[in-house]
Amino acid sequence: MFEDNKSIKVLDCTLRDGGYYNSWDFPTDLINQYLEAMQAAGVDIVELGLRSLINKGFKGASAYTTDSFINSLVVPEQLSVAVMINGSELVGETPLESVLSTLFPVKAADSPVDVVRIACHVHEFVNALPACNWLKERGYIVGFNLMQVAERSQEEVEALSLEASKYPIDSLYFADSMGSMNPQQTSKIISWLRKHWEGPMGIHTHDNMGLALQNTLQAVNDGVTWLDATVTGMGRGPGNARTEELVIEVADIKSISINMVPLMSVIRSFFQPLKNQCSWGSNPYYYLAGKYGIHPTYIQEMMGDSRYSEEDILAAIEHLKLEGGKKFKLDTLDSTREFYIGEPRGSWNPADIFEGKEVLLLGTGPGVAEHRTALESYIAKNNPVVIALNTQSSIAQSLIAFRVACHPVRLLADCSAHAQLPQPLITPASMLPEDVLDALKDKKLLDYGLSIESDKFSFGSHSSVLPTSLVICYALSAITAGKASKLLMAGFDGYSADDPRNSEMNKLLKLYASQEQALELLSVTPTRYEIKSQSIYGLME
Repeated sequence: MFEDNKSIKVLDCTLRDGGYYNSWDFPTDLINQYLEAMQAAGVDIVELGLRSLINKGFKGASAYTTDSFINSLVVPEQLSVAVMINGSELVGETPLESVLSTLFPVKAADSPVDVVRIACHVHEFVNALPACNWLKERGYIVGFNLMQVAERSQEEVEALSLEASKYPIDSLYFADSMGSMNPQQTSKIISWLRKHWEGPMGIHTHDNMGLALQNTLQAVNDGVTWLDATVTGMGRGPGNARTEELVIEVADIKSISINMVPLMSVIRSFFQPLKNQCSWGSNPYYYLAGKYGIHPTYIQEMMGDSRYSEEDILAAIEHLKLEGGKKFKLDTLDSTREFYIGEPRGSWNPADIFEGKEVLLLGTGPGVAEHRTALESYIAKNNPVVIALNTQSSIAQSLIAFRVACHPVRLLADCSAHAQLPQPLITPASMLPEDVLDALKDKKLLDYGLSIESDKFSFGSHSSVLPTSLVICYALSAITAGKASKLLMAGFDGYSADDPRNSEMNKLLKLYASQEQALELLSVTPTRYEIKSQSIYGLME
């Protein structure tokens, strides 16, 4: 344990790091309650937000954190106030001194800001370092946050520590940006930085693998004295070490008493409801991202995009694991959804089964189970060709003729279930990965190919072109290409009106309906989708 425990500082950066979820737009009354809670809980420094010259789209006051904004707040005297600037704004075309003089027009003695932190990628660090001298001359305490250091070699990290040693930095931070570190790696990074840097150090952890607090406490054991945290872990991606836990540990280390009541109150009234709405915090996706060194923004973007199903996200992680995902790029993310690229291949013609036949397509919604008796009676009397999506099994197996599935990750997850199900499986067999084919080696497969092309449906005899790899689109394409005479749908319940998945599906169904070969879509169980609907009970005679 570090001997000088009293020098440990807890820096809460909720309003800065958490602002990625609400555009840095925190109610003033909430901020004042938060500040009172921070003081009572023993926090030393509050980072109230960013300072920036970039103004694109609406962002709240904590995206700019001006002196006038801070002066409008009730900041307890015991708290020091910090703001952060991005190093990228210091190393662009505008001279560093010009940027700083605009962002910090007065000296620290005339400003409510005590601490300025500069967040830098490794390639920005050397050119941004002169900002330290400029800010120190004006009386500010200066911290530098090195991002994604865990992915760098010992030689690179030691070189960075040498550059840092040339400047009067008050705290040299390193951030576990990918959330991929464990306590042993934390100690290793600290030892590398200590090669040349002898001043105070800080750590900013991410909680991808549930190790944010453990890594922070390990850093304390190794002499790190500036510790970042956020309330409920609120921060980009999986979030950070949680302030409400860290202050308890630090109070124990420093042998001081703290009052947690105001903090727990503000968590109950504001932060927990917002967390329920925005869903920050670790989960299996973030865990995998941390494990494989994938930038957490990929996960955050996919979780907030209705186009990405569970299978899509897992497949994207697998793609990024192989191709590399340390730096977030939107075009890289888009490419992860292209499971079927190039010319589609297939050897089975769905007209062999569907031509001139009525088809009943069973979705995965609860409507199938809720209206099972009526559906089974209709099937027994009218003898439609019954197709079930994936492993839907809410009616008697003997009434289901075929199953359809196309998503590689979903197929792999369901392979044991498919092995037990008696129906032949319509799937793009000749285009599936080897591990999926191996898992389905004992299954009868009807090989109908596909390829993905944005906003397009095209129905071929042995393959189709689809706008997405969603199984509903694949099923519709096979049935349409098979020249079925009629299509009934059951179990396509849909989502609530404000759920973006509902609008996304309506868009796809409208695109399908606009095709010349499209069949009329007729739901016979309750649906929220914008398709024609009749009652299965009204079809009974």
